Formats: sequence, structure tokens, C-alpha cells
Amino acid sequence: MSQILTRENTSAGDPAHAPSRRRVSAPVLAAALLGFLALLAAVHLTQGTATLGVGQLLDVLSGNGGEQEAAVVVASRVPRLLAGLLVGVALGVAGAGLQSASGNILASPDTLAVNDGAHLAITAVAVTGVSLPPLLSGSVSFVGGLAAAALVLLLSGAGANGSSGPVRLVLAGSALALGLASVTSALFLLFSQETTGLLAWGSGSIVQTRNAELVQLAPVIGLGVAALWALSRRLDLLGLGDDASRLAGADPRFARLAAVLLAVLLSAAAVTLAGPIGFVGLAAPALVRLLAGVVPGLARHRALLPMAGIMGAVVVIGADVLLRVVLGAAAGVEVPTGTVTTVLGAIFLVILALRLNDSSLAGGGDTLAKMRSTRVFAAVLFTLLLLLVGLLVAGALLGDAKLLLGDVSNWLSGRAGDTVSAVLGTRMPRVLAALLAGAALALAGALVQAVSRNALAEPGLLGVSGGGGLAAILVLTMVPMAGPWTVTGAALIGSTLVAVLVFGLAMRGGLQQGRLVLIGLGVSAGLSALIAVLLVTTDPYSQTKALTWLSGSTYGRSFGAVLPVALALLLVLPVLIWMRRDVDVLALDDDSPRVLGIALVPGRLWLLGAAVLLTAGAVSTVGVIAFVGLVAPHAARSLVGARHTRVLPVAMLIGACTVSIADTIGRTLIAPAQIPAGIMTALVGAPYFIYLLWRSRTKAN
Repeated sequence: MSQILTRENTSAGDPAHAPSRRRVSAPVLAAALLGFLALLAAVHLTQGTATLGVGQLLDVLSGNGGEQEAAVVVASRVPRLLAGLLVGVALGVAGAGLQSASGNILASPDTLAVNDGAHLAITAVAVTGVSLPPLLSGSVSFVGGLAAAALVLLLSGAGANGSSGPVRLVLAGSALALGLASVTSALFLLFSQETTGLLAWGSGSIVQTRNAELVQLAPVIGLGVAALWALSRRLDLLGLGDDASRLAGADPRFARLAAVLLAVLLSAAAVTLAGPIGFVGLAAPALVRLLAGVVPGLARHRALLPMAGIMGAVVVIGADVLLRVVLGAAAGVEVPTGTVTTVLGAIFLVILALRLNDSSLAGGGDTLAKMRSTRVFAAVLFTLLLLLVGLLVAGALLGDAKLLLGDVSNWLSGRAGDTVSAVLGTRMPRVLAALLAGAALALAGALVQAVSRNALAEPGLLGVSGGGGLAAILVLTMVPMAGPWTVTGAALIGSTLVAVLVFGLAMRGGLQQGRLVLIGLGVSAGLSALIAVLLVTTDPYSQTKALTWLSGSTYGRSFGAVLPVALALLLVLPVLIWMRRDVDVLALDDDSPRVLGIALVPGRLWLLGAAVLLTAGAVSTVGVIAFVGLVAPHAARSLVGARHTRVLPVAMLIGACTVSIADTIGRTLIAPAQIPAGIMTALVGAPYFIYLLWRSRTKAN
């Protein structure tokens, strides 16, 4: 087991570790949780668009109520309550099983990308127009979730001995989840008719329209929970190590495999029933484990698993009650419950990150950052410049209407016809936006990695892009006629606030790599949930526009829309030229800058401010594009070495080429339909990120 779990189990099992704590028995805790859950359920049944007081509810439950009140309770509220209970129990138990199997307290259906794999599988079936019964749909979810979980566990290093660093697992799961979510978003955009209604469901909604799903999936969840509970003794032995399991006559590989399979089965059933409800599988069992120090026997799985299920039900029903208390009954129908659990779970993840002292995450691609000669640097720079020129030409010629070089020449000289002028008048701003946004994101990623000294950090994974995206979406949905400068200002404010929050929290006790990444991922998940709320509550026109923009699209861009990112680059580049030598020193450690007379905190703030400005400019121009800020600096370091005087220009060129290629392919591949550039970069960036994790895993072994 991981150090976290081992420490918890030790303190739970030895009274000497906590002599001053007042202990509570497991049955008392279970009774208290069940009583609180019953209270939440009663409140839950009284909530809805139709007024139904406590007295009327009691009359209905006793069989003395009116037909209208009975119909409301039986047809709508009871199914919603039952769905919440089933989903909460399934995810709570599944999370506990995954944590024990992987030896990692941060393992859950979310961090192992199980929910995203199941979501993609169901969406892929939906676009075919085939309607599957609940059990078959659950089987599809199971296959998708199992494939995602297996890959994440393998990448995080938990496949062989059940032990992996918490940060590595979350990074692997987040990267894969982002890639899977990008494919799902592409299906939403390309098959909007076939996927109608799946957007809200994709954020986790327990509103039930078909009671057949409850009837068919309830036994599956019950059997899955019972089977996982039957493995309690084997899971207890896993906590003592593989050798202890073998000495006790239990094969640890069987226990680990069976626990993962059953946990994925429960997660798939929950996704089929209510969509991917975020972070319940992380928060519920983690809360129970935190209580193990004051509740004797709670660390044993015979008590841990059912308690995690009860806690999961409390979280889901409590989130649904909170949703309708805060936003009202009508919003409770539109806004998915999963958005509330994701926000609460994101806060919980940040709190866990602040408690961890994890610096096990290696820097990643810097192992390839050997010193290169000036000749190699010049050759790389020249090659990338030639490639960029070729991509500019290809971007101008390719699209839904193919052009010739002569057409472009005539357009530049003002002698083109109306058709060519119209095509290039709308195409060239898109080409320029992709180029500049790619350069800005790559430069921002390189600066964030230098400031954090974490080669796996980038504005998207740390929530900076999400902060700008949320602010921009607010403007786009509430002020549809807002100009590019209004969107830019909002994106800048949002990115700055999130950057201050993430780096401010991470700097408490030192800017540790693992803490920074976990806090950033938690904040990013919370922002994504808030964006989902905006999407499902806005009108269909604004929803489509916002969804396209969030996918990272150059569609409809004018030359005026390119000015924000161009201005950001013009402002930042002189600062970086001035600080070009300081960047290398700041990226080393805390002592070297002080020895050389470089102000550590102001230097970091200058670089972080530059990264935020670049990210905001790119987000306001092309929307949210992931992984460019990660891939480009890594590729640059592998080509020209670690010196930032070389890394920064090469990374900018690689970023510009990457987004230009993605934009051109997205405009041409299925013309006249289009695939947003952000989806294309995620499809390339996620495998590259996975490769980085795999390489660092093999080196560690």
C-alpha cells in the first residue's frame, strides 16, 4: 500500500498512535450516517417543482395522500432518490476498492478515467442511432471503463505491485481523461442530433425517465458490492504487502485484479444509470479512511466498504439537496447533480494536496535535455521555420474550398476575384490565429514549467486555461455581442485569479511538484464543473457557440480577434529577452538565484505573470486548447537542450506548427464540417503525455 494508506492503517490499528483521541465504534458511526442519510432523503422527497410539504409526504407514504401528490412522488421523486442512493453506494464502494487495489488514496473512478472511458463508449454507441437496453448499455460502459482503468494503472506503476505515487496516478488519469473527453466532445459536435440530451447526462444527472434502468441495474450494483465485500480479507492482506498475502495463502494478483474488475463494474453501472458523477468515488472512501483513526476496526474492509457506500450515498443525496436549495427546484432539473459533487470533490482534492508531502514525481522529459551544439540549434530553428512557412501556405490553400498559389498571390496584390477574396478573407485570420495562439501557449507552458520546476506542468493542467475559459464563457453566454477585447479582459482576469489561487496554495510550505499538480488538477476539475453548469443552463445557440469555443476553434475569427494574442506576445517577448539568463537560474532551485543576486519571488512573479498574459490572450482568441503548453517545451528540450535561450524560440515554433497543423486538418478532413483544433491537439497531446509517463515509469523501474 502507499505510505498514506499504511500510515492511516497503522494509526487506526494501534491505540498508542492516538492516545488522546476519543474513539467511536463503527456501529455508532454507521447508525449516525444512516440517520443523517434518512434525514437527507426526507428533505429530498419534499423538493421539486411541485409543492409538497412534510405532512403531504407522510400522507402519501402512508397511503392517505391524493392521487396527484402520489403520482409526483412515485413517478418522479422516488426514482430520483433511488438513483442517487444506488449511484452513491456504487461509486463509494468502487472508489474504496480501487484505492485498496492500487495502494493509492487518490485512486477513484475519476482519477483512473473510468468514468470518461465509460462515457465515451456510451456516446459512441449513441451516435450510431442504436438504442440499447440498460444491461447492454452497462456492458458497453464496462468495456470502456475497464480499458481506461487498465491503461492508467499500467502507466502509474500500479499494475505490477499495487504501489504507485499519488501524483503519477492522478496525472496519468487526468491526461487520459482529457483525451477521451476530447473525442467525446468531437462526437457531440459532429453528431449533435444523435447526442441530444447527452450533454447534461455527461455531467452526471440522477433525474430518471426510465424506471427500467433502476430495476435492471439495482441487482448488478447489489451483486457487485456483495462480491467486493467478499474480498474483504484479501484486501486487508494487500494492505500488509504482497509477501504477507502470499504467506497467508492469498494470491495478491487475484485480489488486485478482482477488486479492479468489480470496481469498474460498479462504476459502469453508475455511469449507465446517471452519467459520470464526479469525485464521489474519491471523496467518500477517503473521508471514511480519515475517520479510521477514531473508529476502531474501520480500517478493515468488512467495515470500510459498506461505510464507504453509505458515505457515497450521503454525498450524492446531499449534493442534490444542496443543488435545489441554492439554485431552486427548476434549476435542479436542468443542472446535473454531478457538477455539485465535482466542485465539492475538487475542494476535497485540494485539501488532500495541502496535507500531502509528495515530491516523488520526476521531471519527465528533461532527461533528454542534453546540451546541443550551436550547429544543431541553428539546423532545428531553420527546419522549423521552413515547416512553419509550408504550413502557412497549406493553411491558406486547404479547407472546404481548395485554392491555388496564384489565388493567394492575386489576393495579396488585391487582384483576386470576389470568391477568392471571400474565402481568404475568412481563412487567413484563422491561419494567423492558430499560429499565434500555438506560439503563445507553448511559451506559456515553458514558463510555467520553469517557475514550478515541474516538466509535467502546463497552463491547462494547472487550471489557468480553465479560469480564463470560465470567465470568457460567462461573457459569451451573458453578453452574446461582446467583442474580442471584452472576452480578452475577462479571460485575463479569470486566468490571473486562478493562477494566484493555485500557486498561492502550492507555495505554502514550499513549491512542491506533487502539491502544485494536485491543486491545479483539483481547481481545473472544479472550473470544468462550473462551465458545465453554464452550458446546460444557457440557450441552445449560446450552448453550441460556447461548446465550440471550449473545444479550441478558430471558426469565425477576424483579424481583430487575433490582436489580443498578438499584443500579449509583443508585450512578453521583450521581458523574456531581458530575463533570458534568469529563467535558467530560477528553474534550478531556490538557492542559486540568491547566490547570483537574482530576486527569487519577483522573478517568479514576472514569469508567471507573462505566462498568464499569454494564456489569456490565446484563450480569448481560439478558446481552450490543451497539451500544447506541455508537448512543445518537451519537444524543444529534447531537440536543443535545456537552456531557455534556445528552448523558448524553438518551443514557440513547435507550438505554432502544432496548432496550425491541427487547424488545417480539422478544416479539411471532413469538410464542409469541421473538427476544432483543440480536439485535434488533445488527440495528439494525450498520447504524448502518456508516453512521457511511460518513459519515466520504465526509468524508475
